[in-house]
Amino acid sequence: MGSDTETEKKKTPLALAPIAKPLAGKKLCKRTLKLVRRASEAKCLKRGVKEVVKSIRRGNKGLCVIAGNISPIDVITHVPILCEDANIPYIYVPSKEDLATAGTTKRPTCCVLVLTKPAKGELSEEVKEKLKSDYDQVVTEVAEATSAMF
Repeated sequence: MGSDTETEKKKTPLALAPIAKPLAGKKLCKRTLKLVRRASEAKCLKRGVKEVVKSIRRGNKGLCVIAGNISPIDVITHVPILCEDANIPYIYVPSKEDLATAGTTKRPTCCVLVLTKPAKGELSEEVKEKLKSDYDQVVTEVAEATSAMF
């Protein structure tokens, strides 16, 4: 029998949805979750399918991050189509639990929308610059991943 530390190190493989493309690699996933964390702290984040769909339909722009291990997948199948229609870049990350942790919620989250500007109020220049640089970097990498797919 192995010790507890050995079993903790072994992560169970995730059951990814077949539509989870483009899926972020390790490096892009880490950067994307970091961006989600920063956006959450700056109040530039919409969590959950309902909020994300509402924001997209209202014309808000940003980056849509979708979890790849959602079951049933019917819950999120319409989100990528809405994103493509609105010219919003989107990327899948492997785990909804990691996405929720990055978005500072305890409940697993299907998808989040990282907004380019906060819904209410203003940000300080320093926070705005940091968020903008992270956002631009992730969006260019997402565009590269998406173009490599087609």
